[in-house]
Amino acid sequence: MTRFREATAPVICAVLCLYITAAQAGPCSEDIAQFEAAMRQSAGNPNAGLTAPQSVGAQLGHEPTPDSLKRAQERPQAKFSAAMARAKRLDARGDRTGCSRALSAAKRMYIL
Repeated sequence: MTRFREATAPVICAVLCLYITAAQAGPCSEDIAQFEAAMRQSAGNPNAGLTAPQSVGAQLGHEPTPDSLKRAQERPQAKFSAAMARAKRLDARGDRTGCSRALSAAKRMYIL
């Protein structure tokens, strides 16, 4: 039994240290969590969601095609996802300024 304890003690300590490290939040983790919670809460709101500038074709009165509608929905989603991923990556690195900028960019794309 003593050998078992001696062998498992370092493993248990290593696992606990990993959990403690993972639990440490970055400088804007709370802001990211609040924004994601607000997005989830706005899911039922028909006026909430991603937004993008109006295309030139729409300004000229052209009827959208199914392909153009699909592209129009995919582009903002890709940009938004990239901004959120960047914010989380910079947050994990401890870069408060970069994280705040990326999160602000994502917030500008999403109407709550």
